[in-house]
Amino acid sequence: MKKWILLALLVGVIYTSYTVFIKATHFTTEKASFEYTKEGLSALADTLSAKKIIRDKPSFLLLAKLFNVEEKIKPGKFLIQKNTSLLNLIRMLRNNKQATVKFILNKVRTKADLAKLIANTFAIDSTESMRYLTSNDSLRPFDTDTTQVFTLFLPNTYEFYWSTPMNKLLQKMKSEENLFWSKNNRIEKAAAIGLTKNEVYTLASIVEEETNFDTDKSIIASVYQNRLKKKMPLQACPTIKYAMQDFTLTRIYEKYLTNPSPYNTYKKAGLPPGPICTPAPKTIDLVLNAPNTNYIYFVAKADFSGYHHFSATYEEHSKFAKEYQHKLDEYQANKLKEK
Repeated sequence: MKKWILLALLVGVIYTSYTVFIKATHFTTEKASFEYTKEGLSALADTLSAKKIIRDKPSFLLLAKLFNVEEKIKPGKFLIQKNTSLLNLIRMLRNNKQATVKFILNKVRTKADLAKLIANTFAIDSTESMRYLTSNDSLRPFDTDTTQVFTLFLPNTYEFYWSTPMNKLLQKMKSEENLFWSKNNRIEKAAAIGLTKNEVYTLASIVEEETNFDTDKSIIASVYQNRLKKKMPLQACPTIKYAMQDFTLTRIYEKYLTNPSPYNTYKKAGLPPGPICTPAPKTIDLVLNAPNTNYIYFVAKADFSGYHHFSATYEEHSKFAKEYQHKLDEYQANKLKEK
C-alpha cells in the first residue's frame, strides 16, 4: 500500500513539476489569447481552463496567490505561446505583460464608423467612443472639436494595448498628427496655398472621395484650390453624399443640391466645416504639392475608366460633361433592360 501511495505522490510531483516548469498549455494552435477584466482569479482560472491554457485550476490559484497576481494584474488582453509553463504564465500576469493590438485605420466617413472600428479593436464599447467623438468637452484637451476630430486620425497601422482608454488613444493620435505636420515643410506648404493644416486635411478628404488615381487627385486638388482663390463654390459632389449621409449615390440629381446642410458646397461657399472622411497621408501631400493649373472644371471620362477630363472654360467642360451624361444614361438604360 505504501508503495502505491509513494508512486502516486511521485506521479503527482512529476505532473506538477512538468506543468509548473515545462508545459502548462495544451491547446493545439501556436498562440492563444484571453482577456482579463477584473473578474477575479477564480473566474480567470475557469477561462484559462476552457481555453486549455492551464491544465488544472488548483495549481494556478496556488501559484497566483503565492505571487500576488491579483494585486498586480491589470485589465487587458494577454497572448500566450504554445507550451508556456504555468510559472511563466504567472510571471506574465504578475508583470502585466499584455499583448498589443493593431489599430488599422483606413478611410472612414462617419463618426459612427470610427466609433465602431475603435470598439472592434479596443476594450472600449462604441457608445463610449461615440460619446468622446461627439463631445467638445472631451475633445478640448486634444485641441479639436466635433467637426474637426477626424483631423487627428491619419490612416495608418498603429500598435496599442487592448485596454487603452479613449483619452490615451486620442493622445497618441494627436502626437502622430503633430509629428506628421512637423515633417517635409507641410505647415509652410499649407500657408503658401493660403490654408491651415485642418483646411488642407478637409480639402484632401474631398479629393480622396473624388478618385482612386493619384495623378487625377493632384489635378483635382489644383481645381479646387483655383475655385477657392476665385471665391467660387467648390460644387464638390462628395460633399452632397456626405450631406445626405448616403454614400451609395452614383448620380447627383438637382433635387439633392437644395440640401440645407453646411456640407453642401453647392449652396455654401468655401470649404465645408470639417472633413468628410479620413484621407490617406499621400492624398494630403498631393493637395500640398498640387501643380499650378488654370483648370476650373473636371468631369469623369465617358469610358468609365475613373479618370477625368479637366477644363479651363465652361464651354469645353460642358462638351465633356454631355458626353459623360450620355454614356451614363445609356449604361443605366441597359441595366434596366437586363432586369
